[in-house]
Amino acid sequence: MTHAPSPSYSTTARVEAPTSAHLLMDLARCINEHGGDVVAIDLVEATTTGVRVDVTFNAVDEPHVDAITAGLRADGYQVRSVSDRTFLAHLGGAIEVVPRTRIRTRDDLSRVYTPGVARVSRQIATRPDTAWNLTSKGNTVAVVTDGTAVLGLGNIGPLAALPVMEGKAALFKSFANVNAFPICLDTDDTDRIVTTVQALATSFGGINLEDIAAPRCFEVEARLQEALDIPVFHDDQHGTAVVVLAGLINACRITGRNLEDLKVVVIGIGAAGTAICKILLDAGVRQLFAVDRHGPLHIDDPGLRPHQREVVARSAANPVASLEEAMTGADVVVGVSRRGAWDPSVLSKMASDPIVFALANPEPEVYLHEIPQGGLLATGRSDLPNQVNNALCFPGIFRGALDARATKITPRMQEAAAHAIANAVTDAERAIGVIVPSMFHPDVHKVVAAAVEEESTAGAAL
Repeated sequence: MTHAPSPSYSTTARVEAPTSAHLLMDLARCINEHGGDVVAIDLVEATTTGVRVDVTFNAVDEPHVDAITAGLRADGYQVRSVSDRTFLAHLGGAIEVVPRTRIRTRDDLSRVYTPGVARVSRQIATRPDTAWNLTSKGNTVAVVTDGTAVLGLGNIGPLAALPVMEGKAALFKSFANVNAFPICLDTDDTDRIVTTVQALATSFGGINLEDIAAPRCFEVEARLQEALDIPVFHDDQHGTAVVVLAGLINACRITGRNLEDLKVVVIGIGAAGTAICKILLDAGVRQLFAVDRHGPLHIDDPGLRPHQREVVARSAANPVASLEEAMTGADVVVGVSRRGAWDPSVLSKMASDPIVFALANPEPEVYLHEIPQGGLLATGRSDLPNQVNNALCFPGIFRGALDARATKITPRMQEAAAHAIANAVTDAERAIGVIVPSMFHPDVHKVVAAAVEEESTAGAAL
């Protein structure tokens, strides 16, 4: 399948050309003929003899940008510069530190810093709990990675992971007004990761683990949850799982199914797949088949990893010999594998009106034209319906956890977040097949935060 032009490859070309009444249309036509999408044409300078124009367009990838630029030159236009707008957006980084108190006078300085700040330090030394109100701790999260499982790029290291962590921090602030700071650790040793995060945790109200490869991520999260008195949340696991559950709740509403009656197949039992299995089982799913690259997992398989064994032990599904057998009559399939890992033709074995979550990125396991008639599809892509995006989840979850001053993000808090996300979709939206809201929904992060805070407070009271 040919990819469509995307804002990820948004480019501005500065073009010089002779004056012509048809110039703007001709420029747009040239870019369209080479497969680009014109976003804007801005006049920079016009004289009686020529014009200078900035043409902004979306392309498929970097070679496509080169092809469009070459096409402009071939049509006689002078291309003076080509600017990649994605790289421009990251110049200087995606985040910065901004003081909340302006320092304009000697009096301001005396209160914000010495000597006045010493009074605040003495207060915290006497009553450590006041740090939550008198410092940024109560509204600040560390986004921690070792760079071993970054997006779909894999083990690219902590330095190359930094732009992703900065982007995550920007989402925290934009969607939930949570301060977040990237911590990229130059080690993939589990003990060193754990001890380092323990040592720096004093400054933060929560820890968001990000892009740490399985199975290391399971041990890192478990040990930090045990060691720290602030929430520790591995978003690649639980953020994905929360949004999948939200989507499945709405898919059941649309198709008239109940969670407890579903036959579910999850393909890809890594970090996200394991968390998805757990949250679906916690939510009431009773028949779940866990499948990896070698086929359905069985409890008597000596090669099972601990996280896989836990899932299989809870699934209560009769053993099957093949993916085809698992898919026969299945209501739901969740793919967290890769394009080509399994043949889309197996979808024909599913029950009528199948529910398909194809979450591999950048290419989903299946596309719209490959699912049976009447099926519902969710992917991780923004250019297809029903994007399962962790950004629907993690800002509100941490906002609610920080507001409740929670020490952990429990499975019940995650389930509360999933129901809040699901309920943000209206009946009218479900009527046209929408199962997850846009992350730009005006209230979704607020309702997630409120649900998480309420569940945290209720759990603490038990």
